Amino acid sequence: MDEGWKNQFRRRMSRFSTRRPGHGNAISIKVRPQGGCFHRQHSPHAYDLIDDYLHSCTSMDANFEEHESGPELLVWLALGTAGVTLAKSVIDLVTVIIKARSEGIKKGDSPSAPIELIVRKVITQDKIIEEKVLQFDYKDEVNTEQIEKALIKAVEKITENKKE
Repeated sequence: MDEGWKNQFRRRMSRFSTRRPGHGNAISIKVRPQGGCFHRQHSPHAYDLIDDYLHSCTSMDANFEEHESGPELLVWLALGTAGVTLAKSVIDLVTVIIKARSEGIKKGDSPSAPIELIVRKVITQDKIIEEKVLQFDYKDEVNTEQIEKALIKAVEKITENKKE
């Protein structure tokens, strides 16, 4: 991994974590294209749909971040709950992003490379872990239940990792 990116990611996660009450885990849920980019300039139709969803939300259990390499959600998982759960608003937003990418490509957005759903976490100052969850081509069917199950499994895996 690029050291510059690692430092930016650590700082972003640290800023996000310091604004959260109690003990927990800050994670990143990233939607990243396998080639090219996924941002407003090249995906205006997709971002119209994403913006519509974000404006319709009365509350969001995540911070939405835009990057040239694709949207990212910063999510706080409180410790002490039985099992990992993700808020419905987080699952719904991830689903909307993936569907928006597909719809945007159908309306002319480019490029059309497959996207990966990834979960990341800072473990130590020197270690960031990343778990690839799912991959979608723009023609693939997007299923909310499939996304939720795969995300929870990945989040459980990265939050079980102990500091080395």
